[in-house]
Amino acid sequence: MADKLHFSLVSPERELYSGLVDQVDAPGTEGDFGVLAGHAPFMATLREGQIVVRNDGRETLYEVRGGFADVSATGLTILAEYAAPVAA
Repeated sequence: MADKLHFSLVSPERELYSGLVDQVDAPGTEGDFGVLAGHAPFMATLREGQIVVRNDGRETLYEVRGGFADVSATGLTILAEYAAPVAA
């Protein structure tokens, strides 16, 4: 089994997601980026767009408007100015 990435998505109102995933794609202000387990640490600002959470062959989408992404040895944390699930 491949390594999993710990991902947390937090908006000002609440934590929308916390758990282990395969990959997260996010809209950075300097370009979209994807994060897998073991990614090198970095920080990025986010622009308006969609976060795609990929896990076990499924995708979950969240709309975001601004915020920060922090990739560290413990995983990816996104602190969004606004975040909401995208209806399926």
